[in-house]
Order: sequence, then structure tokens, then C-alpha cells
Amino acid sequence: MKYLTILLLSISILTASQAMERPSFHTKGTPTGKPTGPLKPGEYWWKPQLSPSGPVVALVSIPQQTMHVYRNGILIGRSTVSSGKGGSTPGGVFTILEKKETHRSKKYDNAPMPNMQRLTWTGIAMHSGQLPGYPASHGCIRLPYDFSQLLFAVTSKGGTVVVGDSKTPTPHLASNPGLMLAPKDFTPEMVRQLARDEYDWQPERSPEGPITIVVSSSDHAIYVYRNGNPIGRAALEISGGGLTGRDRLGSHIFTLLEGTTGKQSQLAPGREARRWMRVDSEGRPVEAEQLASRLHFNTEFARKLADPRNANRYHRQI
Repeated sequence: MKYLTILLLSISILTASQAMERPSFHTKGTPTGKPTGPLKPGEYWWKPQLSPSGPVVALVSIPQQTMHVYRNGILIGRSTVSSGKGGSTPGGVFTILEKKETHRSKKYDNAPMPNMQRLTWTGIAMHSGQLPGYPASHGCIRLPYDFSQLLFAVTSKGGTVVVGDSKTPTPHLASNPGLMLAPKDFTPEMVRQLARDEYDWQPERSPEGPITIVVSSSDHAIYVYRNGNPIGRAALEISGGGLTGRDRLGSHIFTLLEGTTGKQSQLAPGREARRWMRVDSEGRPVEAEQLASRLHFNTEFARKLADPRNANRYHRQI
């Protein structure tokens, strides 16, 4: 028993030592009690108890050099950031591809990047760093060290990060989905044109994890990914008179929240409509119900998507 205790203690010490300490030149961070208003470089606000569970979405504003964190559609944190100088941080919707508490850059002289959360395989990530009050990185999103630890603890691989070139968008709650994240890996069979009402469904290709749905008006198809792996697609019909001008669907991001609206789903007959958080990306604001009324696809495919096990879906509409 004595040796077992020593062994467990040794494992505990080893595990604790794996977390990278704050480099001296990284901003430690200063907590503030202000959920709104301006923040000084390094300041952050964190109240995760306001929403204990649900999907997490981080919204980054490059002009304001801030990040707002939502869980289940409720703001639980915000912080100052330092993005890439010269506009080197790309805007768009990203999936967290990898998480490492201890990480050093292979691209930039072995630079320490504690609490790294990778957004692209070409060198864009969120991590602890120096916050001078303006864009100063090579493209990454730097965070105060303390805040980077807090954020790392609540996110998951496959989570969504929205980087905006305009002011931080204000989320809106919605009851039905919209969509889009770029496809990751197609094969000729995956892009074969589907006949009307036809669909493919292979969830065994990636049994667990967050789901991304891409609705493409140009392809007239819906593509479904889990952890970046394609698991299904369906032929899509779009009503409304056309796809250009005022009839264009536009680009919107929708995140599935916990709970339902109590109303019947327009997309999955016999199921209750889910709750969604909307972030407008391009074009005029459109409510989810308006988008849902224009999208028509196989009802059996819709029921598979509506399965409660398919939680944490992230969407953008184009």
C-alpha cells in the first residue's frame, strides 16, 4: 500500500509538471468584474457558472482585439487578445483541430505557446502570449496566460472559433439551423451528384465528436462531417425564386444549443425544434425559420441528423 501511494503521488507530480509554466514575457492577465465596457491589455472577465453546460463558441474581433466566449448561447467570458500584425490573422469560421497544454513552435524558433489550440495546420492557433494592446503576432491569437488556461479547460477538440474582421458580432437565439464550414477531404464518390431525395449516411466513419454541416446552394447538397470526417450527405432543393440578389441565402453561422423550443421542427417532422445561436457573417440578417422554410431534403436523413446523440453541431449558411 505504501508503494502504491508513492507511485500514485509520483504520477500526480508528473502529470502536474506537464503543464507549461508562464514564460516571463507572456502577459499573466488581470481579472476584472466588468462583463461589459472597454478592457485594458491583459484584462479579462470569466464567469463560467452563468452557464454550467452546453457547446462553447469563441468569437474574436480583430478590430477590437477582444474575444467573447459563449456557452449554450450565454456569455461566460471575455478577454483582450493580440492578433496577427499586418492582417495576418485570417477571418472566418474555424474548428479547434488540436489542443496541447505544453507546446513549442516548430516554425518560430521553438517559441513557447502554452495552452495551444490549433485552428489551422498552417500555423494559426490560440495560445498564451504577450499582449501589447495591438496586433503583434505572426498570425496567432495571443491570450493572457491566466485566461488561456481557463479557456483551454472549457473547450474541446472540434469546437468552433469565429474570427471577425468587423466588430464582435452579437449572437441571436434561433430555433432552426443554417450553415457552413469548408469541406476537409473529398473523394470522387463523395461529390457524385445525388438524385432527388437521395442521401448517404455512414456515421461509423467517425462515431463520436462534434458535427459540422455544410449546406451548399451551388452544389444543391448538404454535407455532414464529424471530427472533420465526412459521414453523410443529401440532395438539397432550395425554394424561394432563385439564388442571386435578394434571394441569395447569404452566409450565417448557427450553433446548436441545449434544449428545444417546444415547437415542431420544420426540417425533421415529428421532432421538436432545437435552439440555435446565430452569428451573421455576410449579407442581411436572416432568421433561422426563414432559411429552414427554403431548404428541402430527405425526411429520413433529417431524422438521423436530429438524433439526440448528434449534439454540438456547428453550421454556416452559404
